[in-house]
Amino acid sequence: MPARLASVPGETRDIVRETTISEHRKDPSSGNEPQRKHQSVWPEHVYEGHRWGMAVDLGACTGCSACVVSCQAENNVPVVGKDEVGRKRDMSWLRIDRYYADRDGDTDVVFQPMMCQQCGNAPCETVCPVLATMHSTEGLNQQIYNRCVGTRYCANNCPYKTRRFNWFQYQEEGRLSNLALNPDVTVRMRGVMEKCTFCIQRIQEAKFEAKGQGRAVRDGDIRPACAQSCPAQAIVFGDVNDPKSRVSQLRKDPRHYRVLAELNVEPSVGYMVKVRGRTAGAGGPEHG
Repeated sequence: MPARLASVPGETRDIVRETTISEHRKDPSSGNEPQRKHQSVWPEHVYEGHRWGMAVDLGACTGCSACVVSCQAENNVPVVGKDEVGRKRDMSWLRIDRYYADRDGDTDVVFQPMMCQQCGNAPCETVCPVLATMHSTEGLNQQIYNRCVGTRYCANNCPYKTRRFNWFQYQEEGRLSNLALNPDVTVRMRGVMEKCTFCIQRIQEAKFEAKGQGRAVRDGDIRPACAQSCPAQAIVFGDVNDPKSRVSQLRKDPRHYRVLAELNVEPSVGYMVKVRGRTAGAGGPEHG
């Protein structure tokens, strides 16, 4: 039974999905729903080279937050403190969503890492008045910091709520303090939006290295900070256009689904249905 997240009275959405081991053995797609092809007002993107994507296994994720910490360190994401987080001004590019449900007096928990979904039909791109957010030829939703004027239209239009606004000038003025920053990543200024980039600096570095060696980028050459630090190897990154890549194979798995797929934003991040080690009929999450 998929876990349900109540949004408005009378409406539920299966943000996280799960099944039991007995049901999974009988039907590998149990707990999931068929992926439907939706009509779109936009022409379909054609990716002739790479198309980067990610798959997250909900069954492997333990909610340890190692991915959150590594993302913060890798991408110079500021630590804003308890007061600012309480004002909904947190800056973390990646968060761990938790869904709870009562089951016969016990509590079930499902952890779901949530980052920018790098949507193919990105709703943030259509509302930016200065084209500060735009689509790359490799399927990435790029953020052009020096164009951004901080309207926050993109954050309001993001169904996953994964964009962050710089309320203050967070970088340190001291030279020694700035030595802790990653020199490969731009330090963002006050008044601009920022978000997950799939660690674009690592993607570019791997591409340059492969080009210098006269070869193509191999599967596994690129590991974003979140995937590298995950002790359970729950996060897989790679080229979706490569049929032999691990992420491409996972996208064909019966457990694979995309969050809010009915919105037709075509996210590049997918999730794997959580398989619980209990028999069918033993209950499961119904409300988040």
